[in-house]
Amino acid sequence: MTGIAVFPGITVRREIEASAEELFDAWLDPDAIAIWMCPMGVTHSVARLDAREGGHFEVTMHALSESYWHRGVYQCIDRPRQLVFTWISAATHETESLVTVDFRAGRRSGFTEIVVTHERLPDQEAVASHAEGWSGALELLGNMHIG
Repeated sequence: MTGIAVFPGITVRREIEASAEELFDAWLDPDAIAIWMCPMGVTHSVARLDAREGGHFEVTMHALSESYWHRGVYQCIDRPRQLVFTWISAATHETESLVTVDFRAGRRSGFTEIVVTHERLPDQEAVASHAEGWSGALELLGNMHIG
């Protein structure tokens, strides 16, 4: 009997000077996503969202030489506390993974901590690329002028 490898999920955190409502909304706004979901050499992104529980989304990240498609289904939309959605892409080898985004009061007044937990990644390469990708995306989100 062969076992299936289980890879640990990743967790990426960032405190951003904005309200939880403003940051939550930036995760469900296609125009905002086009700005902040551009990590690792991505020049721009295009998002199509059906922002309701059970609704589908697709984000296409365009780099100079190729494009990367990501898609999934919203499992939980609890504004402004939590988003949960499936995530399928070439980087997950087209297998379904799970992303949970928590919005928490920051340590400083006027700040919100965003905690992205990405689970069910298929291998160590996917773990590493998504840790880098989510870190870069949250950095860009933190640099946006929200509000």
